[in-house]
Amino acid sequence: MNDRSMTAYKLVIGLEVHSQLLTQTKLFSGCINRFNPDAPNTQTDPVTIGLPGTLPVMNRKAFHLAVRTAMALNCEIARHTKWDRKQYFYPDLPKGYQISQYDLPFSNNGYLEVESDLTDDLKRVRINRVHLEEDAGKNMHDESGRGGDSLVDLNRAGTPLLEIVSEPDMNSAFEARRYLEELRLLLTYLGVSDCNMQEGSLRCDANVNLHIPQEDGSVIATPIVEVKNMNSIRGVEAAIQYEATRQYKHWQKTGETLGDVAKQTRGWDADKSVTFAQRGKEEASDYRYFPDPDLVPVTVSEEFLAQIRADLLEFPQARKKRFQSEFGLSEYDAGVIVDQGVEFAEYFEQVAKTSGDGKQAANWVTQDVQRELNDRGCTLSEFPIDAETLGTLLQRIVAGDLANKGARDVFAALLENEGERSSPADVDRLIDEKGLKLVTDTGALEGIVDAIIDKNEKVVADVQGGKQQAVGPLIGQVMKELKGADPKTVRQMLIDRILARGN
Repeated sequence: MNDRSMTAYKLVIGLEVHSQLLTQTKLFSGCINRFNPDAPNTQTDPVTIGLPGTLPVMNRKAFHLAVRTAMALNCEIARHTKWDRKQYFYPDLPKGYQISQYDLPFSNNGYLEVESDLTDDLKRVRINRVHLEEDAGKNMHDESGRGGDSLVDLNRAGTPLLEIVSEPDMNSAFEARRYLEELRLLLTYLGVSDCNMQEGSLRCDANVNLHIPQEDGSVIATPIVEVKNMNSIRGVEAAIQYEATRQYKHWQKTGETLGDVAKQTRGWDADKSVTFAQRGKEEASDYRYFPDPDLVPVTVSEEFLAQIRADLLEFPQARKKRFQSEFGLSEYDAGVIVDQGVEFAEYFEQVAKTSGDGKQAANWVTQDVQRELNDRGCTLSEFPIDAETLGTLLQRIVAGDLANKGARDVFAALLENEGERSSPADVDRLIDEKGLKLVTDTGALEGIVDAIIDKNEKVVADVQGGKQQAVGPLIGQVMKELKGADPKTVRQMLIDRILARGN
């Protein structure tokens, strides 16, 4: 059943998103922080594995990035926060505890607005809290079923990890997907994370249950299930859709409601497109939280917050709305441009301002430029045509000095500048070299048009007989005689002068 026709139950979803931060070193030590699966256990140190006599020191950059993110998510920033030890025993956590935040996170009470398939308005998803913690290592199990060894890589251990916990405000798998897409876009815009789910720098756990209306007006809530092991946004959407159907069938069979059984953790098998039971979920009391005795609490000053506010850039949703109002773009086009990331949006904006035509800039950037980027496998910083040059090219179209066909010839020539970037001066040079500048001397054009008409009596008769498409070959003859003539102008002049001869 699709989301809009769902009447048997209401789907209730809360997401816990973990995002690794882009710092050079780990959260509490000077150990290097980078993705390195090829050399396991080479990026660790005594602090990360908790050897006796070691003391952690907070990474100020990580805290700065965390507060930057929380501000962008409209959170309240606590002026006083502390670190807590979360106790659990697992092979990827050699210390036996994780340094995290429990009852005094550095931020809470935020929100993120996302597109919904259940309403025409944006859905406001509340953010319960955003807190910092250190990442654990990574277990690698033998998935063949033949009982092979499990391996542990501690390169990831100690990496600064931002946990963003939503309220259970999403009511469809589509809303959950859009929430993750908007959150990923925001984090990359802010420059706090690369959000590469394949490398584990963005991970998501989904808490899912159902609210089932009864005939007497009451509502039954099913047990909450936490779904893990999802390594793509599409996977999160598919897992939620599957879990909704599974839970409803399970409730019909067992009648279990919230509180009857312990919260369950289930994994997601992307190959089979099913969830599977893993373990019962621990409660907070099972982790035996207590304040970390080796780390001092953090006091946040107004000057610190003011500095971060001053550095905040325009957020994606605001930029989409501005592109629509300032450049006359459709909601779709603005979304396509902004969703490509900061660099792409800034490239478009400079092209639009230089050319003076936002819609034309959007067409060229989302079609011609994007196609070349994909074909070349390069970034905009490596692209041979910078924004000012492309904007200058499009400005020549806007000014009536160049036809679209001629502009594409110039664009193709600019792309040939391998190893160096083209400049705005190259645009006019190529227009002159190729003779592409549109001719505005109608006197010269009229003489050539009349001469061509005189040589093509059959075409003249066809056009006068109502077959205006027959004028096509004559356009090419005129263009050959007078390079730079505007094809549209030539076509109209040919038709007008042929029809005038018939009167």
